[in-house]
Amino acid sequence: MAPLPRMRCNTYEMSNNAFSQLDFRKWFDRMQPQTIAIATWLLYIDGVFNFLHYLDKNEVYGAWRWNGGIMSIVALLFVLAFPVGGFLIANGKKIGWYVALAAAFSPFILRLMWKVLEKDLWASQMTVQDIVIGSTFVNFMFEAALAALLLHPMSRNYAKNWLR
Repeated sequence: MAPLPRMRCNTYEMSNNAFSQLDFRKWFDRMQPQTIAIATWLLYIDGVFNFLHYLDKNEVYGAWRWNGGIMSIVALLFVLAFPVGGFLIANGKKIGWYVALAAAFSPFILRLMWKVLEKDLWASQMTVQDIVIGSTFVNFMFEAALAALLLHPMSRNYAKNWLR
């Protein structure tokens, strides 16, 4: 017997398949593993709170909105990545897992960019602890929990084997 052809998923196939067969009534898949299921809920919850921070010019998302420029748009795209990633994961799309990873690490990225793009880098009052933890420890716990849930081996195996 001839061996079965090896299935490969390249980025072109993944991008073509990303938005096909979306069910706009499906916001949660209860058949997914618990790590992905909890991450989906956290993506929606964090998306709401980060959008409110963006509107209120609070936390890192609002700080970039207040600062203006292209990074204001990047911050808005990161805020929108939270619900988009959760929705795509709930609909079984692999690109949703990648979008969710970008959203999960976006607070760390934006705080690091704030430090790097400041005019006087060495006179800045922002420390490494501020970049990692942010303004409150409670926000950091949710940010770290979301990243840990998405990077958990159960989530990675599910994304590799079952998401299309």
